[in-house]
Amino acid sequence: GVIRLAEPVYHHGFMAKVKKVLETVCHNCGKIKALDNEERRQAYATKNPKARFEKIWRLSKPRLICEPSPPSGDDDGLKEKSKLPDHGGCGNIQPSIRKRGLMLEAHWKKGKGEDDEEAQTETTRIFARRALQILSLLTDDTLDQLGLNKDYARPEWFILQSMPVPPPAVRPSISVDGTGQGMRSEDDLTFKLTDIVRANQSVHRCEVDGTPEHIKNQLVELLEYHVNTYMDNEIAGLEKATQKSGRAVKGIRARLKGKEGRLRQNLMGKRVDFSARTVI
Repeated sequence: GVIRLAEPVYHHGFMAKVKKVLETVCHNCGKIKALDNEERRQAYATKNPKARFEKIWRLSKPRLICEPSPPSGDDDGLKEKSKLPDHGGCGNIQPSIRKRGLMLEAHWKKGKGEDDEEAQTETTRIFARRALQILSLLTDDTLDQLGLNKDYARPEWFILQSMPVPPPAVRPSISVDGTGQGMRSEDDLTFKLTDIVRANQSVHRCEVDGTPEHIKNQLVELLEYHVNTYMDNEIAGLEKATQKSGRAVKGIRARLKGKEGRLRQNLMGKRVDFSARTVI
C-alpha cells in the first residue's frame, strides 16, 4: 500500500543535495545564479555530471542576487554595459542557506538602515512545500546544465509526497507469551507507521479546519520527524524515536546495515564444509 502525505516532507538522505540545488538556482525564477562568463562556460564543458554540478554550485553559491539583464539605451556608458554578461535573471535578492537537523534555514541580508551600522539578517525556515515549489521551477535545460538527469533524478523527486507501506510479512507481529494464543506485540516498523498515519491525519485535519499556520507547521515537523526516524533512527543531532518502554526503535537502515544486518547476516556467504577462510 501507500500513505499519501498531507504535506511534503524532506528525505534525510537527500537534504544535502536539496540544499546545494537551492544554493545554485534563483528562488523566484529558477535560473542558475552563476553569471554567464568564461568560468561558467568551462563548467558546462565538464563531461562528468557530478563534477559539473559541483563547479556550477561553487560559482552560484556566493551570488546573493539573481542578476537581471543590463538596461538598454543610448547612454554614454554603453562600453561599460557591454562588459556586463546578459544573465537575464529576475533581480530578486537570494538567501544564504544553512542546514540544522531536518531543517533548512534561509538567511536574507537586508540593506543598511538609517540607525544601523551593519546590514540586518532576517532568518526564515524553508519548509519542504516551499522547496518543492522552487525545485519545480527548474526546466529540462537547467537540469542538463546542472548535470541532473531529467528522466531519473529530477530534484523535485527528492521531496517526499507519499510513502510505500511494506506488507505484513516484512513486519510480523510477535506473540508475547510465545503460545500464539494471547497478546501480540507489533513490530517496530508497524509502530512507526502508526505514528506516521496519526501525524498525517492531524496535519490533514489542520488544513480542513483552517488551523493557524504556526500550529500546522509544528504538526508538519512532527510528521517529518516520524517519516525520517522510520527510515533511519540514528540521524546525527536528532532525538531517537523510542517505544513506550524507552527502547530505541529499529529503523529500516538499522535492519540492513552492519554485521547483524540483513545483507551480511542473512544473504551473504554461509559456513560450509571443506572451505577455508582467507583475508581478501
